[in-house]
Amino acid sequence: MPATALASPSAKVSVKASPGLIAAARRWPQARFYGLDISEAMLTTARAKVESAGLSDRIMLVQGDAAKFDTKALFGLDGFDRVFLSYTLSMIPDWTAAIEQAAKAVAAGGALRVVDFGQQEKLPGWWRQALFAWLERFHVTPRRELPVALRHTAMAHGLELGFEPLLRGYAWSGSLRRG
Repeated sequence: MPATALASPSAKVSVKASPGLIAAARRWPQARFYGLDISEAMLTTARAKVESAGLSDRIMLVQGDAAKFDTKALFGLDGFDRVFLSYTLSMIPDWTAAIEQAAKAVAAGGALRVVDFGQQEKLPGWWRQALFAWLERFHVTPRRELPVALRHTAMAHGLELGFEPLLRGYAWSGSLRRG
């Protein structure tokens, strides 16, 4: 599914049309969800799933570049209560620009949440080597500099940073909160 971003308790956004949008829309029935993806093919598949789930009235999906999207032009909104980048940065060439853009889309009191592949730092070396080789076949690159990029964006925009490795480093989770 397309990337997702969330706006107010009534609107959330995701960068990458993902199945997570449908699950989130079911979990928070009062919220509206917005997703973007650069791939029209991914959007076609995602739209069919959203329609099949009966959620077309609450999930809007559009084509857009995560590294340079305009929330007002795409969605008619100034910002979002929640913005999600879930396993997308490892596939976006200009991934640091995607973080910057997502941070700009966060409304006052909102947050950007990021989760992606970590560096497998507390897992066996053979696991890391096998996983990274497999991911490379699909043009997926875990971003070693993710903590640095998040810290830089937090400082540049006056955001509160949270970061933690998950599952012994299999995944990394970060958040940027706007006061």
